[in-house]
Amino acid sequence: MEDKMKHLPDSYDASQIEVLEGLEAVRKRPGMYIGSTGLNGVHHLVWEIVDNSIDEAMAGFADEINVVIEPDNHVRVTDNGRGIPVDLQHKTGRPASETVFTVLHAGGKFGGGSYKVSGGLHGVGAAVVNALSSFLEYKIYRDGNIYFQRFEKGIPVNDMKIIGKTELTGSEVVFKPDEEIFKESIEFNFDTLSNRSQELAYLNRDLAIHLTDAREEEAHKVEYQYSGGIKSYVEYLNENKDVLYNEPIFLSDEQDDIIVEVALQHTTGYHLNLMSFANNIHTHEGGTHESGFKSALTRVINDYARKNDYLKEEDGNFLGEDVREGLAAIISIKHPDPQFEGQTKTKLGNSEVRTIVDRLFSVNFERFLMENPKIGKQILDKADLASKARVAAKRAREVTRKKSGLEISNLPGKLADCSSKNPEISELFIVEGDSAGGSAKQGRSRLFQAILPIRGKILNVEKASIDRILANEEIRTLFTAMGTGFGEEFDIEKARYHKLIIMTDADVDGAHIRTLLLTLFFRYMRPAIEAGYIYVAQPPLYQVRQGKTSVYLDSDDELEEYLKTIPSSPKPSIQRYKGLGEMDADQLWETTMDPDSRRLTRVHVDDAKESDRVMTMLMGDKVPPRRKFIEENAQYVENIDI
Repeated sequence: MEDKMKHLPDSYDASQIEVLEGLEAVRKRPGMYIGSTGLNGVHHLVWEIVDNSIDEAMAGFADEINVVIEPDNHVRVTDNGRGIPVDLQHKTGRPASETVFTVLHAGGKFGGGSYKVSGGLHGVGAAVVNALSSFLEYKIYRDGNIYFQRFEKGIPVNDMKIIGKTELTGSEVVFKPDEEIFKESIEFNFDTLSNRSQELAYLNRDLAIHLTDAREEEAHKVEYQYSGGIKSYVEYLNENKDVLYNEPIFLSDEQDDIIVEVALQHTTGYHLNLMSFANNIHTHEGGTHESGFKSALTRVINDYARKNDYLKEEDGNFLGEDVREGLAAIISIKHPDPQFEGQTKTKLGNSEVRTIVDRLFSVNFERFLMENPKIGKQILDKADLASKARVAAKRAREVTRKKSGLEISNLPGKLADCSSKNPEISELFIVEGDSAGGSAKQGRSRLFQAILPIRGKILNVEKASIDRILANEEIRTLFTAMGTGFGEEFDIEKARYHKLIIMTDADVDGAHIRTLLLTLFFRYMRPAIEAGYIYVAQPPLYQVRQGKTSVYLDSDDELEEYLKTIPSSPKPSIQRYKGLGEMDADQLWETTMDPDSRRLTRVHVDDAKESDRVMTMLMGDKVPPRRKFIEENAQYVENIDI
């Protein structure tokens, strides 16, 4: 520290100690500023810097951003904006550029100075990145000069200085996350950065974002730029789906400095894919902009139906779920002062936004429907079909609602419940077939393990309406056993088990059943996946016995390697399990159900939009995308057991 202090500028005296204290607080409690010190926090640093460049783009001064991951895991972010100001900041007496990187909440986005609207979730920006980096350097291109300054762990190593001349304008920031802070890893994930870069490009029409991974000998590069903005985003979401009308509807308007953009398109499918954003932040938990959109969409479609005699006076209105069935929609607002709420601060709370989005979307969507009666008729027909399916499903839906513990024991699904009523320790095993179900019931711990055998392959919910889904006995039984409800009514607080474990055979049929179940959970019980409640059991493929030694192995390769390590006498006995039903109760408990020795894979969703696309491609009606996927990926599959 003493060596670094020698390089501090002369004016770095007692009057500036607030700067040090501010950044020292960030280093002591980084989670308060970036959410975590895991890999999510490492990637968050990139977005804090990129957000500053996005602000320049939203203000109309930049149209290109370059992000490069350098070989030793430092990141370089460059834009062609105006360049961070370098003149003296009156409160600190230091260059504005230095202030931006050393004082919390310093920058053009605070106080309504340079930016009417700015991105970023926490708004702590460059100073926090500087504090949590082993080093950070900036180059600023403006006024014909190149300005440079370096920091180490948030402390300036040198005064800002001019290191060259240029005709360019813009900013370049290079930083490396500090391994003292991010002890788990500072290894950037290219796919994580790529997915968010693509999303930002969709949300900021015409902005070009270049991402380069220079860590390998041959650099990996991607570029995202969309002239259609969020309209292109909806086209991307519906790429593998059959759509009702050729192009997404795009509506944009502004009120009280709040910009509202909506893109939507109905498909012939049954699942809602609604994503909302506020100042480029994905509001996973929704908020007032979503509420305003939903209420306006339902009201406008009902009004349009009645004005065109589609609904008679005696007919009931379409419900929200009717008009949203099969809909893909993106809502993006830009707000001068967004207020984020919720557990993860990704729910928009500004009360005025509900009214503004409702009004602006209503006016523009009404006009669109009047000008496009053919599309209006297609939307009404779709809502009508959904309404009829909803009515048909109502009785089946009531059956799935748990009224008492006694009702569950009488269900045709043969649920063998556990004795515990504590969901936190309770587990539900979904087992394929009566044979494996019998072994599982005998081998389980009755205290906390429940067994639900299912017969054969459940319905593919990707291609079925809700009335057909609820007519399926196996699915009804599963919904009832979980006790959560499903779809828009799903309530995670009512989950009777905090572990739902898919336990199927390690063959093609078992994989298919597992895929059908995962499709069901993703489409109708997604909060259970997001809460970490869904698991896949990993039963072994082989048992090798030699004398009193017994070993379980997972693959042909493992078997081959293991056999090389054991003596040839006595001759080992090798059993290959074609299915779980071939295991007795003790073997099933030891290999697959005993919490002390089993292996479970937790199911999670890294990228909801990509998961939705893949699910549609693999399980939907369109064959060509699925064929293309198989052709491109078949080379990676080994040991197919047909």
